[in-house]
This record gives sequence, C-alpha cells and structure tokens, in this order.
Amino acid sequence: MLSCTQEDHESGRYMQNRELSWLQFNERCMRQAKDSSNPLLERLRFLSIFTSNLDEFFMVRVGSLIDMLPLGKKYTDDKTGETAEEQLTKIYDRVRILYAQRDAIYQELEKEFRIKGVFRLKYEEMTASEQEYVENYFSNSILPMLSPMLVDPQHPFPHLSNKGVEICVRLRKKKGEEYFAFLPVPVDLPQILYLPGPGVRYIGMEDLLLELADVVFDTYTVEEKIQICITRNADIHAEDEDCEKNEDFRKVMQKLLKDRRRLAPLRLEMTDHPSSKMLKFLQSRLRLSDSQIFYTGGPLQMKYAYRLENKLNPEQKKEMLFEPYTPKTPGELAGKESMFDRIRKQDRLLSYPYESMKPFLRLLEESASDPDVRSIQITIYRLAGKSKLVKYLCRAAENGKKVTVLIELRARFDEQNNIDWSKEFEKSGCTIMYGMANFKVHSKLCLITRNEGGTLRRYTQIGTGNYNETTSKLYTDFSLMTADPGIGEDAALFFRNMGIGNLEGRYDHLLVAPLELQEKVIAGIEREMQKGPEGYLFFKLNSLTDRRIIEKLRDASCAGVKIHMMVRGICCLVPGIPGETENIEVRSIVGRYLEHSRIYVFGKGSTEKMYIASADFMTRNTRRRVEVGCPILDPNVRAKIWEVIHLQWSDNTKAMKLLPECKYEPVIGEDGVNSQEEQMKLAEESRRKTEGGEEKKEPQKNLWQRIIHWGK
Repeated sequence: MLSCTQEDHESGRYMQNRELSWLQFNERCMRQAKDSSNPLLERLRFLSIFTSNLDEFFMVRVGSLIDMLPLGKKYTDDKTGETAEEQLTKIYDRVRILYAQRDAIYQELEKEFRIKGVFRLKYEEMTASEQEYVENYFSNSILPMLSPMLVDPQHPFPHLSNKGVEICVRLRKKKGEEYFAFLPVPVDLPQILYLPGPGVRYIGMEDLLLELADVVFDTYTVEEKIQICITRNADIHAEDEDCEKNEDFRKVMQKLLKDRRRLAPLRLEMTDHPSSKMLKFLQSRLRLSDSQIFYTGGPLQMKYAYRLENKLNPEQKKEMLFEPYTPKTPGELAGKESMFDRIRKQDRLLSYPYESMKPFLRLLEESASDPDVRSIQITIYRLAGKSKLVKYLCRAAENGKKVTVLIELRARFDEQNNIDWSKEFEKSGCTIMYGMANFKVHSKLCLITRNEGGTLRRYTQIGTGNYNETTSKLYTDFSLMTADPGIGEDAALFFRNMGIGNLEGRYDHLLVAPLELQEKVIAGIEREMQKGPEGYLFFKLNSLTDRRIIEKLRDASCAGVKIHMMVRGICCLVPGIPGETENIEVRSIVGRYLEHSRIYVFGKGSTEKMYIASADFMTRNTRRRVEVGCPILDPNVRAKIWEVIHLQWSDNTKAMKLLPECKYEPVIGEDGVNSQEEQMKLAEESRRKTEGGEEKKEPQKNLWQRIIHWGK
C-alpha cells in the first residue's frame, strides 16, 4: 500500500500532494483487481481501468508538470512546497511500484483464467494447427495492412502515435550494417485473435506481430525485437489568443486536436529489457531520461478485457461477470402521467445507475412536442456516442421551440465528439454556445419554460453528472427535477448571464462557480464553526484539492465541528492530525460503479442545508469552471439522499479509511455491507412497492438517529 511520508506534508502537516494522492486512488482501483470477491473477468477489467487511468494521468498531470520544469523554484506545489522536478521524482518512483503490483496481479489472473478454460497463449504454446491458422491469418489479413518503417538516412525517425503499440526491431544486413525499424500494430485490427476450436484460446495481436516480425523483415536478419508504447503529453489548452478575430472556436479546437497527436513523448513502456544499443537509440531519438522508461510484464493495452465476454459460454459469463443489472424506473414515475404533472406535485430525484435516466429523457421527449413549451436551455459537457437526448433536443428545435445548447468543446478527450454534436444541433436549428472564454462550463443544468394558463412556469433539472446515457448506467449520480419557482428564476438568470458572457451574476438559491460557490461553501463551514462541537459537515466528492476550503475545514475541526467526508479520488487533506484535523474522517469507496455524485451538507436537524452539485472541491472547479450546485428543499428528496449517505458510511466491504499517515485501510465490519449492492436492492424494492399503487407522501422519519453513531 502506497503512503506518503511525513516529509510529503511537512509544509502543511494536514495536507499532501495531489498527484501522489491520485496514485493512491488508482491503487485502490487496482486493489479491486486483486479482490477475489469480484468475479474473475471483472477483476481483469479493473486492471484495465487502472491501466487507462495511469495513461491519462501521464498524458495530463505528468505532462503538465513537465511543462513546469523550466520554471524551477518559481513553481511549487501549494500543498507541499515541492518543485515540479521533486514531484516528478516521487511520481516516477511510486509508479514503478505500481507497475510491479500490476504485473503480479496480471500473472495471478492469467493463472485463474486458465483454470477456468480461458487461455491467452504465447506463440510457442499453440498447437501446430493453431500456429498454421495464425500464420495463414497473418499472411492474408494482417500483412497487407502493415506499414513497416526503417530508420536510415533516407528514412527519418517516424512519428510514433500516442499509446500505439509498436514492434521495435534491430536488423542486420548480410554485409554487417545495422538498422532499426518499427512495425506499428494497426489500430483497426482487433487487440486479440481467437483461435479455432472449442474453449476460449487467443493470442494478443501485438504478440503475434512480435513473433512474425521476421516475416516482414525477411531481407534482414532480425537481431532483436521488442514491444514498445510511448505516451505523449496531451495537456493542450485553448486560450483566447489562439483565436483569430471572428474565428469560430470550433475550428480552434480542431487545430488543437491535431497538435495533440504530435506533442512530445513523456513515457516509454517496454515489455522486456532491450540491449544497450536499442535502449540508447530509443532514448536519444525520443529524448527520454532513464526515469521516464518503464518495464511491464503485462499487455501494453488492455481494452480487450471488455470484449472477452463475447466468447464465454453462459456458465462462464455467470461465474466471471457481475450479475447483470438494469437501472429501474421508480414506480412513482412509471405510467403515462405527464412528467410536468408529476414534477409540479413534488420534486423528483433520480439516483443513477440504480434508477434509470428514462424519466428525464421522457421529460425532454414530452417537451419536444408539447405546444405549451416555449424554450429549452441546457449545458452539455459529455454525451454518449448515440444519444436520445440529442434526438429530443433537435426535434424540439425542428418543432419551433427555442432550444439553446451551451456545449463545452474543451471536455478533455471528448472534444471531437462534442464538435460533431454541435454541428448536429446547428443543423436542427438550435442556438449554440461554446462555453466561456478561459472557463470550462462543467455544470449540468437544464431549464424548460412552459406556458400554463397564461403564466410561464419553469421546470429545472440539476445534476451531478453528465447527460450521457451510457455512463448513467456506470456512474453514481443524482438528477433533480423541480418546479420550484426560486430555483427556476435562478436557472433563467444563469442562462441569460451565459448568453452575454457574464460570470459576475449573483444567485439567491443556486451555488454558481466561479464567483460564488467557493465563498458560499466557506460561509456554510463558518456557520457550523459557530456551533462548536454541535456543528456538523458532510461532503461527498470526487476530489478535494482547494487549499482555501481545506484550510477552512481544518479551522472547523479545531473548533470541534464533526466532519465526515466521502472522497473517492484525490484528497489533499490529511485527517486525524492531532490539533489540526482530528475531528475529520475521510473515507473512499471504489466498487462496481464509479462514485461520481457530489453532496454538500451543512448542519443537522432543523438547521441543515443540503445541496447536490457538479463541482468537486478542486480549485479548477471552484475558481476556473462554471459549476452549479442546487439546494435540496423537498423533505422526501432529502430523506432519499440521507439514505444513500447512511449506506455509504455503513459500507465495510468496498470502503477504505484515510489515516493520518496518508495510508488507506479497509473499513472493517461484521455485517458485510456493500453500499452499491444495497442501493440496487433498494431501487428494486422501491419500484415494486410504488408501481401501480399510491406513492409515499411522508418523508422517512428519524434518519438522523440512524446515522448519529458516526460520531461515536
């Protein structure tokens, strides 16, 4: 288990470096690959998640630190005072430990797969008939697609694609001349090749090309060959000065995406230790230091883990995968009654992925054809590849509704997808905005304005997660639908401000960044500080890095306020430090679903104020993005959220607790509570109880008594 040393948070005894904290989060993801209580194929998928997480970490966070190296001591981490070079040294050292852990877990998983009849084979392990099959497949289906690249005076060093797997070879001519060459693994080939016959037997495509590289370079003697993969800096930024006068921002983003593909290498991964000749050649051409080279005994790419199930028989699927779960439509939202009528009666909260996104999509579908609907306004950060939401918004525009879509083109790694969708919206007659200059719009807000008997009524939806129908089945998020006039008025003001580029707006109910959210959170903490030991705070977040909020939480702890936090990922606050953060407890849950919802609770009982929000407590969210938080006013909705909080804090299966030493330890209990599994059961029970019958009107009672034991 990785941990930070006292040195890691010496400059602020209760703070730690964000990058090292993120590595701890990714280690918790990898821990799920080791957890034998998870089905076997799901464990391999967790290892794939760990790998892709680490790729993005290098492309973005390590890339950003490398960009800071020229600044020397002019740039230091605001939590630990470390320079970029000092942070990179620690990152590289700790990542090597993670690689070793990953390789050990991968080898163990492969042994277990073989026991279950699933074999990833090396070429020499295959039968003679299987070797003949792959050689024929190679000659007929692969060889025509290959583009080998020799390096010599007439053939300059080629561009190696970001995260593409290459076979690097050292060649010799009969006269003794040596050359290096590259054989890229084509991206449109499957990552694995299944072998004919019974059972599940396959070979990795990169392993096959490594074995048969001699065929490609048949006019040379192959002296050495190895699989490699480079990671490039992907930390691109679209600044105002990138835009020429009157140039469409969409064109600027398309230029930047092309630039990203050619940014500087910052990591080299290899599946074996090469000769000194090959290593020197690669390092000199890629301009990488020893510290930027990593060796792994596992596959360089692991997305194939999501395709393996296609070859499993029903019995293997049942054993190796989580039991399938379909998000439920809450019983009180089933049936034909209009969503507008339901929302007018009381606020409605959907809890993804336990409950389905369908009721919100139905609200949009009704709006598209409802003659009384005047306008729809929405902020979009990420969308699914196929989206009913887009379909209904476009239909509404085609039906003459005023549809305004604020789509963020700078959603990292989703830029091209959003560019494509923005064109689709425009074709249908939607009004498009691309976000705010220098501020990403990360809020999840939808406002529907309807004429009801000559009066305009506003229906507002506020979410903690994206309008992505795919991830709504994988991420835990909340989606609130309300007809509260105060919230609706704030939402209308928000969209008016976005339309004129005004970030200085003031709101009565909503928490809106970058101007007010941080200030109102700090004010809420200060109100609890005035209560001393009677004060209470609860926050559920993905990450906590905002120094101002961290310092205020420390002050609240010193004032005796009891603070509970569920922080899935980065947590720069170190809890339990005597005289500093001793009244703060931090837990993290990594499980089947990605914990993504954000909840802020200030106080308890009659003074409690509860919000859901799109913002984590990261400076980028609180000061450099447009975010929205919304108060929870309906007692039934508050009770539903408290039920989730209670279950999560009771989790002793997937939850881990952050210790003062910056280590995480499992939360232990005899009853074996898995909060995500319990929420699946609750969603099914709720659907059965209310479907076809009277929906529950009274809020649940005495929930606070059920959770008061937290502080004991």
